[in-house]
Amino acid sequence: MAPRQVFSSVLAAVALCCALPAGTALAAEAPPAPTPPVAAPGAPPAPAPAPLPPSASLKLVVQRAHGNPPFALLGERIVVRGIVVPYVAGQTVVLSFSREGRHILSKRVGVSAVGNGAGQFHFAYASHRKGLVSVSAEHAATAQLGAFTAKPVSVHFESSKLGIGARGGAVRLLQQELARERYEVPVSGYFDEATGRAVLAFRKMTGLERIESADAHVFTLLQRGAGRFHVRYPGDGYHVEADLSKQVLVEINRGGRVRRIYTMSSGKPSTPTVLGRFHVYSKTPGTNSEGMVDSNYFIRGYAIHGYAEVPAYAASHGCLRIPIPNAPAVFGWVQVGYPVDVYTDDGRGSKTVRGNAGP
Repeated sequence: MAPRQVFSSVLAAVALCCALPAGTALAAEAPPAPTPPVAAPGAPPAPAPAPLPPSASLKLVVQRAHGNPPFALLGERIVVRGIVVPYVAGQTVVLSFSREGRHILSKRVGVSAVGNGAGQFHFAYASHRKGLVSVSAEHAATAQLGAFTAKPVSVHFESSKLGIGARGGAVRLLQQELARERYEVPVSGYFDEATGRAVLAFRKMTGLERIESADAHVFTLLQRGAGRFHVRYPGDGYHVEADLSKQVLVEINRGGRVRRIYTMSSGKPSTPTVLGRFHVYSKTPGTNSEGMVDSNYFIRGYAIHGYAEVPAYAASHGCLRIPIPNAPAVFGWVQVGYPVDVYTDDGRGSKTVRGNAGP
């Protein structure tokens, strides 16, 4: 071909490329389709996955969670248990975890036999982020068994740091644990002031910082059975015990059984509450001129009563102050003649009955 003809052919090709719309790729010649492998004469055909038995099932169960629907605290380990029917040696299942619809983890687990043709697996999981975690499971098809899946299960992970205004399963769990140990607390799932007072009393009993909020350590202690009040005078029948070291007031039923535990504030160092065993000799309902609410007098001017200020430490003028919301219940339970045992852990304190004890 003459040089001019070659140049003209190149120009024509360039013009064709420039005329194509932007972003359009020139089609390349398609490679020839691969030839399917031909089995050797006499070779058996490749095995197909076995059909799924009509009775095949895969079920997930959440263990070590709380409540219904289930929830867990941040950092708590739940266990996802699966039951597989039928069991086949060498089986594996793929677990998929998602939080609020977003995939976060996949894990392949082996299945072990449990008898009666069934298998099982366990997988422990903990979350350090709040939210609803869903778990699904899939058994892939094998030569022995076809593919099948489980219905997903979900667990809501909640913070263990709780204070006034918090709501949810974690709050209800906290309240249930406190109520089990006989602290005066509602079981509502709402962290109100009454819940704060119960947490404060528990913290006093366990030597923690005296604040009205809960954290993971509070839950841990509750689950270990800490904070249980040990009655010092079980033979006193129906009576009240005031532990000045821990700053709690406790109602005791006959037989030495704890009825209710309240936070209180006893006499400050300059006006201490007298130690000893006394009896309620007078009761005055309502509010008196000193601001004392529903008073139960046990010796001279010393009384168990509600008051507007009940610090977490000893601050009264000798009386045993309790929060005003608790005063009607205590007043209704305490009867004239009930013993009142006032003591400290080490027995140290005032034995003098002052004539000017006050609120």
